Amino acid sequence: MLFKNGLVFTENCVFEPVDILVKDGRFAAVGKDLPADGEEVIDLGGKKVLPGLIDVHTHGCGMHDFCDGTPEAFQTMADTYIKAGVTTVCPTSMTLPPEQLSKIYKAYAAWADEEHPGARLIGINMEGPFISVPKKGAHEAQYVIPADIDTFRQLNADSGNRIRLVDVAPEQFDNMEFIRQAKGICAVSVAHTDGTYDQIMAAYEAGATTTTHLFNAMTGLVHREPGTVGAAFDSGAYAELICDGAHVHPAVIRTTFKVMGDDRVVVVSDSLMAAGMPEGTVCSLGGQEVVVKDGRAQLMNGTIAGSVVNILEEIRRLISFGIPEESAIKCSTINPAKATRMDDLVGSISVGKYADLLVLNEDYTPAMVYRDGKPQRI
Repeated sequence: MLFKNGLVFTENCVFEPVDILVKDGRFAAVGKDLPADGEEVIDLGGKKVLPGLIDVHTHGCGMHDFCDGTPEAFQTMADTYIKAGVTTVCPTSMTLPPEQLSKIYKAYAAWADEEHPGARLIGINMEGPFISVPKKGAHEAQYVIPADIDTFRQLNADSGNRIRLVDVAPEQFDNMEFIRQAKGICAVSVAHTDGTYDQIMAAYEAGATTTTHLFNAMTGLVHREPGTVGAAFDSGAYAELICDGAHVHPAVIRTTFKVMGDDRVVVVSDSLMAAGMPEGTVCSLGGQEVVVKDGRAQLMNGTIAGSVVNILEEIRRLISFGIPEESAIKCSTINPAKATRMDDLVGSISVGKYADLLVLNEDYTPAMVYRDGKPQRI
């Protein structure tokens, strides 16, 4: 299959008028005036072409949650993400008892062992239960426990070794030692933390390489107490950023890009099952009731919960906030792939990677979506 006449967001993170050759579900060549040699030719009519978008922190959509732990939930999520051009997802679990997480992970492993249409649910983001009660956010305090490497290894085994990111509050219990051990298994993220600047910097030195939803559920930046935000700014770590404009003010988003550039920001949705649903929709998140109100999801006590947007909508909003289009795309494709150690597979239109493509209409809505070189129903 040969894609021609498109304006392609290349691995150089700029748009270029090049052709894309796909063979056996992978990118086989990228360049100008590639010969067809009998391949099916797709004329893109000058449309913009992006790598498939990636969401490494999302709990659900389509009125289903990853922690539902059912094949129906997994498939509904996959079918819903793909419609927005999100081709690769790390479904995210909440703070729950290990025995409950075990059941969810085993169900996911059984489902993931087979081929499915829609988005690729490539591996788990384990957001809890190794977090801090003072900064628990929408998580249940009663299920927070000390980080335990044996528990983690067992849950990873239950998932078929598919945990790609584990979230940890480093100042709690003996969680710092956990970071040192877990970093050899998957990426480790500083999350839901009441830690000081020094404690968070020590966590990065111990092996944490990213920060979960920067500014939310963590110590903030104060001129004499830099906190988690200050440590994230001052380190070389990646930082997730929810870019719906509700979790983080657009002015702060702009400041973050000015401080961190576009090499370390990872756009995430942190979406929940009500993503895309109308005002007043009520659903659950980690066993707690959530309502969609004023364009955001919140607990009944007003605490902000996950978002109700997808990655493509966040790119559109970032552009409206004044972030360069190329930066917004980069932070939604190759950066999340690098942050979760899967940039050898996805994240850019590069030879050898999965042939995941999002072709855009002029109004920045999906015209075509391909996963593994196969057209998807949108």
